[in-house]
Amino acid sequence: METAVVRAQRQRGSGQPVVLDALVIGAGVAGLYELYQLRRDGLTVAAVDTAGDVGGTWYWNRYPGAKFDSESYIYQYLFDEALYKGWTWSERFPAQPEIERWMHYIADRLDLRRDILFSTTVASAEYDAGRGRWMVRTKEGDVFDAQFVIGCTGMLSAPLENRFPGQASFRGPIFHTARWPRETLDLQGKRVGVVGIGATGIQVIQTIADRVGELTVFIRTPQYVLPMKNPKYGPEDERAYKARFDELRSNLPQTFTGFEYDFQHQWAALNPEQRLAILEETHADGSLKLWLASFAEMFFDEAVSEEISEFVRGKMRDRLKDPALIDLLVPKSGDYGFGTHRVPLETNYLEVYHRPNVTAVSVRDNPIQEIVPEGIRLADGTVHDLDIIILATGFDAGSGALARIDIRGRDGRSLAQEWGRDIRTTYGLAKEGFPNLFMTGAPLAPSAALCNMTTCLQQQTEWISRCIRDLRAAGKSVIEPTPQGEEDWVRHHDEVANQNLISRTNSWYVGANVPGKPRRVLSYTGGVGTYRRKCDEAANDGYRGFQMA
Repeated sequence: METAVVRAQRQRGSGQPVVLDALVIGAGVAGLYELYQLRRDGLTVAAVDTAGDVGGTWYWNRYPGAKFDSESYIYQYLFDEALYKGWTWSERFPAQPEIERWMHYIADRLDLRRDILFSTTVASAEYDAGRGRWMVRTKEGDVFDAQFVIGCTGMLSAPLENRFPGQASFRGPIFHTARWPRETLDLQGKRVGVVGIGATGIQVIQTIADRVGELTVFIRTPQYVLPMKNPKYGPEDERAYKARFDELRSNLPQTFTGFEYDFQHQWAALNPEQRLAILEETHADGSLKLWLASFAEMFFDEAVSEEISEFVRGKMRDRLKDPALIDLLVPKSGDYGFGTHRVPLETNYLEVYHRPNVTAVSVRDNPIQEIVPEGIRLADGTVHDLDIIILATGFDAGSGALARIDIRGRDGRSLAQEWGRDIRTTYGLAKEGFPNLFMTGAPLAPSAALCNMTTCLQQQTEWISRCIRDLRAAGKSVIEPTPQGEEDWVRHHDEVANQNLISRTNSWYVGANVPGKPRRVLSYTGGVGTYRRKCDEAANDGYRGFQMA
């Protein structure tokens, strides 16, 4: 029997549509599982992805040092025990090549590739209200006629590549970390510049410092960092974590962040010595535990935030020692609190700046003015000569990937234009005015911030799959949020977000890294377990906040 993918390949460029029950956009963690579920439920379904293979973020982010900051044994699918136990991780926080192999294992074990069209980019999706279906067109000439469209396009998959004037004039390679060349890049002896010290920039910097001739790091915003401990796993470690499958499957969906650990302590109930002991213990864990399982008050109470921030700053100062480096690399009291921006894990990152071949350049008060053929020119006219420029300049988070597709809902409403005015969704799963369009990792759901992404994406895809099953079982064909349903969720999201300190900072968590982007905390901050319960309550109540037809 001819699959939809084979049919699409045969009909490419003809204008003849491939008729589907559902089209999944994306073949990463969410897209693969969504494809699996819809196919299991008997739908005619296909997936498309711009990438040449499965993996999503782990296909694109192949820069040196790319790796998990969730423990490997929780960054897993939990719907199938045999699938979970059939893969063995080599260490606590594996690197990108191993993660990509795991994604291949998932795709092959579930036989998903036959329903995925790779190297295919969706250009537009237009809703036909008369038929209750979507017409989806790709840049490669495919046309899909689908009842449902599910955008599994990723939270951090719209890279901010064109950040500075003159980039095209640079005489050497210049690229964003999410577009690292697949071919071998020779860094040996080269003068390399890295722009940005977020989580990605830190991974690159600490990994390539001893490979390059000279490394110049352009720093705008100092980052709080936590040291990573990354032990290798042997047979006993493997047996131990695999024996916890039932525990993890039960526990992870209910914690505040979808990690195995959770907030257990109350700041006010402890004396200073007890608080310090917990901070020391969680810091020494070598994970994100200090951020995600020490004291939740750091997100709400400015005094607690300052005390924990000073604890982390002290740890960083002890390692840096040099007053000039401390001034450049350690956040200052009053900048922002620990945990209100993304917290990177690192391995000897701070010590990199003690190397003689590494130069740290502040661009906070002397910003990058342009890229010139020789390298990077700052506002004061200084030119840093470089052979290679690496842009660790972040992403248009949450909304960016879907907004780059021309999606038109009822009456020609443009998703990009609406999000350009006000970023709103219903549970981060759907958008009023865009019937039968679902999304994962989207704004106003737990996504990218304060969430182990496999935990969150499994829940979101499972909810979408259930919704489609229930709709079909009810003899209905169209579902979309009501205006009031969307307003209720946005109001609740904002009430929760405005209680925490994240909402008062400037970072990609609130879209502040993209000029003109409407300000809103992009991720739901009420907790992964709470979000799951609210989604289930809406579904159990006949999809309260939605309308079916």
